[in-house]
Amino acid sequence: MAKIPSDNLIKKFFEHDPLDAAHSLETLDEQEVVSILKKLPVHLAVEAFQFMELRFASGLIMELPEKLLKEVLEKIEVSRVAELFLRLDEEEKELFLSFLTRTKKRQIQEHLIYPENSAGRIMSPEFLAFYEGMKVKEAIQRLRSIMQRGERIDYVYVVNSENKLVGVLIMRDLLLTNPDTLLMKIMHKEVFSVNAFMDREEIAHLVAQKRYLAVPVVDREDRILGTIKTNELLTHSEEEATEDIQKMFGAGGDERVFSPVSFTMSKRLPWLHVNLATAFLAAFVISFFEDIIAQVTLLAVFLPVVAGQGGNSGAQSLAVVMRGLVTHEIKPSLASRVIRKESIAGLFNGIILAVVTGLIAWFWGHNPYLGLVIGIAMVINMVLAGLAGAAIPLGMKALGLDPAQSSSIILTTITDIVGFFAFLSLAVLFQSHLV
Repeated sequence: MAKIPSDNLIKKFFEHDPLDAAHSLETLDEQEVVSILKKLPVHLAVEAFQFMELRFASGLIMELPEKLLKEVLEKIEVSRVAELFLRLDEEEKELFLSFLTRTKKRQIQEHLIYPENSAGRIMSPEFLAFYEGMKVKEAIQRLRSIMQRGERIDYVYVVNSENKLVGVLIMRDLLLTNPDTLLMKIMHKEVFSVNAFMDREEIAHLVAQKRYLAVPVVDREDRILGTIKTNELLTHSEEEATEDIQKMFGAGGDERVFSPVSFTMSKRLPWLHVNLATAFLAAFVISFFEDIIAQVTLLAVFLPVVAGQGGNSGAQSLAVVMRGLVTHEIKPSLASRVIRKESIAGLFNGIILAVVTGLIAWFWGHNPYLGLVIGIAMVINMVLAGLAGAAIPLGMKALGLDPAQSSSIILTTITDIVGFFAFLSLAVLFQSHLV
């Protein structure tokens, strides 16, 4: 068992950088982590569970002593508690619920009504809102009372008698206005809010253009339900972007550097089998051209050049289109335009690379027809690579699938097969000039 640093040092580490500290816990044995959490103040233990990788946190939460578990579950964000709850098996869920207060159970139930990637799933039900008919002096008195309890206030919202969001207060206006003035007279009526069912990626795109600390979440009738803290939203977006990168190459979205080997294998091995199958498919294509390869052995030297350039070009298109999807730059109506643009880029890049590669092949093999064959094959594969790099994620998105899920494997398969087939077919066509 690894030597655990002093309690004071651990506490300072969590206070200084809770995110890094939480990820450091993921490298330790569960019993070691429990031992550390037991020695931390409750608010730091709560921070740890907020930042831990979800799979690790859900496996650890039920290992905590009963007293600490109740305290953590009471103070942790509702959205996080709901995520942990969903990760447990049926028996653990029953025990988990028994440690929650009635209020927390109700909040989780309401929270899980919303779709997985919606604003409702990441919002906090805690917010401060005053009735529009309240006087300024009453609002100030309430604020003083709240701040004396040490509670943090980002924004003060204003609601009407139906609990609909109608405004937001600016502290300067509140302090400089006549105490008997009604809040409806000084509130700012243009309030930026998001619907509880809005996709979190779309919200992140909107929030990135503004500088708000928090965003109010409303229902279809504009009744305020909660708030989303901007820093938490950006954290979610960063995590999703990281997951997308891993998924593109066939790794698990929730895999981490220090995930157990068994978990890593369970996430990667299925896609490695898919990759193996596609490799054999490419080999099967080459097998049709054994005779021409036997006669012109130099063709085997240039096979990986054609396929590799196509794969690299396709990966560039894939990366740009994936970014466009994540940032919502690409609307459904623009999909054909994006595919056309990437295909044209592939064509012009292919022509330039075809000239360079063709000249090298000519001088290498002392045969201009070898340069012609590889040049034409390069253009064909580069055009297809640009088209596929854009069409694969856009097509998967249109079908309701995750566009990041192993897009790179699918793309590489297409560029390998097309590159090999185009190159070797052209070699057969010009066989009399190559032999």
